[in-house]
Amino acid sequence: MAYFAPNDFVPVAFDSGGVTTGPITVPFIMSLGLGVASVRGGKSAHDDSFGLVALCSVGPILSVLLLGLVYNSSGSYSDVVVNDVNNLSEAFNAFLYAFPKYFEEVALALAPIVIAFIFFQIIFLKLPKSQLIKTAVGVIYTYIGLVIFLTGVNVGFLPAGNYLGNALGALDNNWLLIPVGMIMGFFIVAAEPAVHVLNKQVEGVTGGAISKKSMLISLSLGVAVSIGIAMTRVLNGVSIWYFIVPGYAIALILTFFVTPIFTGIAFDSGGVASGPMTATFMLPFAMGAADAAGGNILTDAFGLVAMVAMTPLITIQVLGVVYNIKIKMNERVEEEIIEEAEIDSEIIDFEGGADSGGK
Repeated sequence: MAYFAPNDFVPVAFDSGGVTTGPITVPFIMSLGLGVASVRGGKSAHDDSFGLVALCSVGPILSVLLLGLVYNSSGSYSDVVVNDVNNLSEAFNAFLYAFPKYFEEVALALAPIVIAFIFFQIIFLKLPKSQLIKTAVGVIYTYIGLVIFLTGVNVGFLPAGNYLGNALGALDNNWLLIPVGMIMGFFIVAAEPAVHVLNKQVEGVTGGAISKKSMLISLSLGVAVSIGIAMTRVLNGVSIWYFIVPGYAIALILTFFVTPIFTGIAFDSGGVASGPMTATFMLPFAMGAADAAGGNILTDAFGLVAMVAMTPLITIQVLGVVYNIKIKMNERVEEEIIEEAEIDSEIIDFEGGADSGGK
């Protein structure tokens, strides 16, 4: 389908797969997968509990490519307007003006989940009152937190990212976009709310074998590399296919060398890392840089989220390969210790038998 879609739609389609797995989708879908896998049971329950987030990223890519076949993709780019704020009162009013929009959007996003929970509570769950109170408080916290978060990133981060990218892209030494983008990409992962949910789930399911720290470092390195690639595309206009095809090929090859649980975690990590911080700061950063550098916004700037979603597939599975090597080394050491202990016991038995025979 990507072959027949307009070139302008291909990077946007790949980006849509990462953008749709945000702070609402990830916690709910991951918890749903873990719950279903635990009820089903079996040896592969934990292995199968991850991967749902990755599957949820496939549908938007196909639908946007299909949209490109139906609609005309030609158009013009309108610059992001950065409003001048002279004092604290004007800044407060700017956020206050945007609040109603995100109050409505978050309510529409949470409504189906709440309605489904109420339905299952009445028909099947029958949870006690104390648990219902905890759930209600959690929904209220989630609602208020998401409204504040989305208002902040859209009102503050989006124009700031675009302005910063435009300023760096207009420099004579605009190659600075690559190292600056990589540094921002390395640290911006820690600000993604869904990343911490994933890391906690992974550490819990694996019993601490895969720590939150190692997951965060792997994701940060992957995102840093992806932002560097994206900035290279912004400056040189290299087609996204030169990175997407080899990247996913490497990720698929690595699946043969890691356990299934690492594969599921890796493919989920791609969708989790490309969350609202990437979409509302790094993508506008790339758009501003592409505009200043004289590139094509649709083909050069878009695709950044797809890059961010791709590299964790490789870094997390490399972590899985290292983990498997450590497990095998530990098993080999344990076997050697057991063998040495058996040899020592045989020697002791032999010497004991010889002493008794001599007497």
